[in-house]
This record gives sequence, structure tokens and C-alpha cells, in this order.
Amino acid sequence: MSIDISTVERTAELSKLYLSEDEKKEFAGQLSDILEYVEKINTLDTSGVQPTDHIIPNVNVFREDEVGQSLTHDELKLNAPEFDRGHFVVPKIIE
Repeated sequence: MSIDISTVERTAELSKLYLSEDEKKEFAGQLSDILEYVEKINTLDTSGVQPTDHIIPNVNVFREDEVGQSLTHDELKLNAPEFDRGHFVVPKIIE
């Protein structure tokens, strides 16, 4: 697959980048070389390779979701600098 200058121009336009004519030619060549290199993967025999989304085995490391004792209303009040009518009072951050 080859990347032409019009593809580079369109990508630069979408990215709001200004590229000189020399840069467009250079990037077209570099991107074409990269795609050509990646295409080599298609020549490999991957029939015995299992598809994966991670290079190491991942298992769920989270604990079981179990119902437990909650804090009382009075204990919640102790965790807040200001508490009003059952709610935490925090500084206003949005105008």
C-alpha cells in the first residue's frame, strides 16, 4: 500500500497542521515505508497462534462484591469539614 501526497494533505488538514511541500513528500514516503513494513506480517504463518488482547495472562484481581456494614450518618459527618441537611458541603467549582 502506498500513501500519496493527497492523503498526507487530507490528514494534515484534519489535524490542523501546516506542512511544507517538502514535508508532505517526506511524510508520504515515510508512511508508505511503514505500511510496507507492517504488510510483512501478512506473510507470516499465524495459524497456530491464539488471538490475544494482552501479552501476559490477565485474571480478575478484584474482590467479590459483598454487602457490608455502612458508615452511620454521624460517622459520615466526622469525615466532612461541613455537613448540611444530610449532604457534604463543598466549595463551588463551576460558575
